[in-house]
Amino acid sequence: MNINSYFQHWAITENPFRAEEARHDPVFARLGDTNAAHPDFEKIVGDLQRPSTSIVFGEKGSGKTAIRLQLQERIEAHNQAHPDARILLVPYDDLNPVVDRLLAHHSVGPGSKDQLILETLRNFRLVDHFDAILHTATTRLVDACLNDTAAHQQHAFTESPAKRLRQEPFTTRQNLILLQAVYAEDDETCSRLRRLCRKLKAPPDFRTLLWLFFSAVGWLPPAALFFAALLSPQIDLGSQKVQIGFILLVAAWLLAVVYGLFWRMWSATRLAKRIHRQVITTGRSLRSLARAVPLIPESLRRGSGLPTDDSDDTRYAMLDRLRAVLRPLGITGIIVVVDRVDEPTLVNGAPDRMRAIVWPLLNNKFLQQDGLGIKMLLPIELRHELFRESTAFFQEARLDKQNLVERLSWTGAMLYDICNARLTACRAPDADPISLADLFETDVTRQDIIDALDQMHQPRDAFKLLYRCIQEHCSNVTEEQASWRIPRLVLESVRRQQSDRVQEFSRGFRPA
Repeated sequence: MNINSYFQHWAITENPFRAEEARHDPVFARLGDTNAAHPDFEKIVGDLQRPSTSIVFGEKGSGKTAIRLQLQERIEAHNQAHPDARILLVPYDDLNPVVDRLLAHHSVGPGSKDQLILETLRNFRLVDHFDAILHTATTRLVDACLNDTAAHQQHAFTESPAKRLRQEPFTTRQNLILLQAVYAEDDETCSRLRRLCRKLKAPPDFRTLLWLFFSAVGWLPPAALFFAALLSPQIDLGSQKVQIGFILLVAAWLLAVVYGLFWRMWSATRLAKRIHRQVITTGRSLRSLARAVPLIPESLRRGSGLPTDDSDDTRYAMLDRLRAVLRPLGITGIIVVVDRVDEPTLVNGAPDRMRAIVWPLLNNKFLQQDGLGIKMLLPIELRHELFRESTAFFQEARLDKQNLVERLSWTGAMLYDICNARLTACRAPDADPISLADLFETDVTRQDIIDALDQMHQPRDAFKLLYRCIQEHCSNVTEEQASWRIPRLVLESVRRQQSDRVQEFSRGFRPA
């Protein structure tokens, strides 16, 4: 029997058990977070009015990516319902460039020895993650200010955030200019920063204006004195006083020009080098930073809040600047989603490398920031690494305060409900309602199906079980037989095969 014929008989318009990745699953996209959410989902989300941290451990296929997508949908719905208390979602799930930049900073290439790569990854600092997060958040905010459509699709920004920020005090606009100068995408011409300054109607720094003024008109007084001496017989050009005055005026003008062209450039380059030496995970080149630093207001450059060292305090200060800019836009909270830490090329699922990257994030002060929620969706291998840590580590991380989900587990009943919901979502609208149990012979009870699903442990394997049952049944009957129900023998046979596969996969004996 053809599988399409089987689906047509049950009025199933698309295969409900085919997808294995939530990102590419149209059925999951239709279900949302109502019929396909894990029971711990509400604990993970928390109260969006007061963003909080959650740490989740789960096996491959247990639904971590689905939780990330459902969290994004929940935040979008929250933003639409609360326009004055919106949430900025910052995805931190593509760690490939972050890892590559860290290794490049330490002059370690992809072809280096495994031990050298591991030792380099152990140099990961909390400030490196902080910088990468601020880089992503700042880029999204600036995109919205420059009217780039990608940022508006996040439903976190108003239609014209730049217009709203123009009504705010100058210090607020200065903060955004500072964030863009330090954390923006690499832009050697600084065109985005200059466009942002124009959008915000931010005037140049007073000292810069003063220098430009003296550079432009500073030659006029000595020139006027010179021509006055030539044209007026009362002024003796050979007089010592006139010559000294002329020399002083020319020297003052040249000093202003030299100060602007050399001293300001040297000091800006020096500051850019200090920032570039510490901010290593944003991909910003030294040349780009050196051109951006002169656009930072002088008062902010002279302060101690720039990330010129490895201190956490400067990053918290930069986060405060970001929140001060977001607040007038109606954004009261930030949620950072950490996911797919096992996928970077140089990590490739190795527990010791994942541990080196993730462990700096387990800092109680960082995880308990007001208005900042860190949602960490981590592989189960890191749970095993976590329980091998010392008491001092747990006292610093304070995981008891982080909404910890030790294992993203699924029971057979939970998997049955999800599969049933997917089946309903894939049937024709005018079809008579059926349940998952109706696909099997009458001697197969609902509990039999639940017991079989219980051995799969997670949605991805549950879908494989049911899809394999349909395939096995269709391959053993003809179209003429018109046998539309799956017999117990097929369920038991497939259950044994899939259960063995799951166990071998968990032991590392097979890829999937």
